[in-house]
Amino acid sequence: MGKKKKVRVAFKKNRQKRTRANDYTRHFQDGTSSAPESPTGERVRAKGDLSRHRTIMTEVGDATGASASNPAGAEGAIAQRVVDLDSCLSGRVVRIHGLLSVVITDDGREYPCHVRRLLKTLAIDGRNVVAVGDRVWFRPGGAGGDEGLIEKVDSRRGTITRGYRKREHILVANVDQVLIVSAFEEPGLKLPLVDRYLIASERGGVRPVIVLNKADLVDTAEYQWVVGLYTQLGYETLLTSAADGRGIPRLRELLVEGTTAISGQSGVGKSSLLNAIQPGLNLRVREVSDWTFKGKHTTTNADLIRLDKGGFVVDTPGLRQFELWGVDPGELEGHFVEFRPYIPHCKFPDCSHTHEAACAVKDAVHWGQIHFQRYETYLKLYYQQPLEGE
Repeated sequence: MGKKKKVRVAFKKNRQKRTRANDYTRHFQDGTSSAPESPTGERVRAKGDLSRHRTIMTEVGDATGASASNPAGAEGAIAQRVVDLDSCLSGRVVRIHGLLSVVITDDGREYPCHVRRLLKTLAIDGRNVVAVGDRVWFRPGGAGGDEGLIEKVDSRRGTITRGYRKREHILVANVDQVLIVSAFEEPGLKLPLVDRYLIASERGGVRPVIVLNKADLVDTAEYQWVVGLYTQLGYETLLTSAADGRGIPRLRELLVEGTTAISGQSGVGKSSLLNAIQPGLNLRVREVSDWTFKGKHTTTNADLIRLDKGGFVVDTPGLRQFELWGVDPGELEGHFVEFRPYIPHCKFPDCSHTHEAACAVKDAVHWGQIHFQRYETYLKLYYQQPLEGE
């Protein structure tokens, strides 16, 4: 255990309505109203329930980036808040339903748990304090089977994160790789979305694998350029089909060890692939809407599933929007691997590769050394433009 230190942490804005001390309107109508005395002074800083800061005990010297100047950075204050672990059990969050998080211990017991209010009120940028895959410490419920209480969230690694309503939304935590699933048809390939997932996985320290599903619905020869594009960039790319079993053996090999997240837009067949990988899971599947040609939300909660042949898999809900979180436009060039050999040859050291003259990246696009589809994705991300269909 690291050294303990008191730090000041910020809380979310207080939304509590103040209770009126007197009903001045009623007193005025009754004729009993008297002008309130003028206050002798005012408080500039809020106190009590309205305070936005609090002193807590944390462990310092960890890898989460928590410090006295930035105690809540990278979930530092949450992950390292000092807790009496002797009275807690350790487990992993396997699913979240509303306000309840289902935690499974190492011996296989499941506990429904709430999250301690202190963790919820810390002013972090995240939409969710606890994510599927988190390692947590919780106080179990009593003998009557009451819900437990999550006291502490351990440091995370291997996260897939997106932006949601100007806040960080962690889709899954503590995973080793992610299967980025897209479909040839119903609803169709969306390569810019695949590119966003590739950036998010790189930033989260997760190995990406691109899965092009529903290969039985098309002539795959027409899409060899897609496979070649991402394979040459160093990403493993698979053609799969739950209908005819294409690519399923390789998927089984990938899922044997570690924890794998399966993510992608709605309707691409993530649950169908899992049912084909391990018959008997019986995950719900639905067809693509005939009206919108988009997937219907069948999987509504992320679930951590233990596979019979080893490994864990997280079946995440389908997404129709995937906004990158925490990526500055000036950092984008580093996330496009094919840009890297040309960046040093640009005329200007701060070249954005969008409008400048003598740009080596733009020249490489012109001569076909960088695929135009990828460069177009870069431009949309740089100017923060939505993808088609969002």
